[in-house]
Amino acid sequence: MKKLISVMLIVIFALIVVLNKPQDTYAVKQDISNKLIRLHVIANSDSEQDQRLKLKVRDAVIMKMNSKFKGIENVNNSENLIKENLSEIQNIAQNVVYENGKAYKVKAMYGKFDFPTKYYGTITLPAGNYKALRIIIGNGAGKNWWCVMFPPLCFVDITHGLSSNETKEELKKYLSNDEIEMIETNKPKMKFKIAEIFQKYYDDIRMALK
Repeated sequence: MKKLISVMLIVIFALIVVLNKPQDTYAVKQDISNKLIRLHVIANSDSEQDQRLKLKVRDAVIMKMNSKFKGIENVNNSENLIKENLSEIQNIAQNVVYENGKAYKVKAMYGKFDFPTKYYGTITLPAGNYKALRIIIGNGAGKNWWCVMFPPLCFVDITHGLSSNETKEELKKYLSNDEIEMIETNKPKMKFKIAEIFQKYYDDIRMALK
């Protein structure tokens, strides 16, 4: 057992040297996940009708909540606003479903959820546990749609659209240079996965040595 642990430690040390401190990468990822709030809409199924309905729900929620989010420049204030309006958000989504002739029940919730690596225009958000407003339509068995709710990229994109540089400049208001560098789409994506693997082995070894 001790020999195995020694080998694993050597491998991890080599990864640290070669991959430029993946533990630091993991820490930056955690910082990013704490500074963002995502909107996540999940369709009832992958049928064409249900996928169109998902987008209608998305549009209605974003358009009707847009005015309330104007001027919000703090992630905590944004979080409180979502919680205060959760019932209204659910009602907005539910009404869209009924208006489109479906009897699906809608569930709106706010919390922390696991996300895989996702691409959003000019940025890549690494896999991780993110704060999110999640809207589940019916069985929630279809493809999902997501965006960044804070900073308010959802609202700007759907009404005006953002160029690559504008997206980056908007995020710079809330993220550090290291965080911006990590999520730029032209950076190596493998680093995200390696950081996740490193952290898992690191945690396992610490438990084994206790």
